[in-house]
Parts: sequence; C-alpha cells; structure tokens
Amino acid sequence: MDLNVRAFRVVQEATRGDVPTSDAKKAASSKGGLIGGPSRAKSISRERRVEIAKKASRARWKKSVAQ
Repeated sequence: MDLNVRAFRVVQEATRGDVPTSDAKKAASSKGGLIGGPSRAKSISRERRVEIAKKASRARWKKSVAQ
C-alpha cells in the first residue's frame, strides 16, 4: 500500500464525524435559527432582501446547469 493512500485512510477514519452532540445543544441551535432569520429580515430593506434572493437563485441555477 502506498504511503499516501495509507495516510488518506488514517485521516478519513479519524475525521469520520462520529462525534455525538447533545440534544440540548441541538435544541438551542434550532431555537436561535428560528429567531435569527425573521429578525434579520426585519432589519434590512426590501431591496436588499430582493438582492440577496436573486443572488441565491443565480447560485442555485448555476450549480444545476453546470452538472
């Protein structure tokens, strides 16, 4: 086995993402997300929201057309 392949496999096993997260942490994160979006929408102008939405739409379509 090549040294690079072995190193790659070791890193993959080490960073597999099997780190458990607590339910309280998940709940707090979800609650913050539910509060943050609407309050941000209130704080920016309608024109800025439209600009952000158009940019997101272009990024989504660019990704699907490129495939």
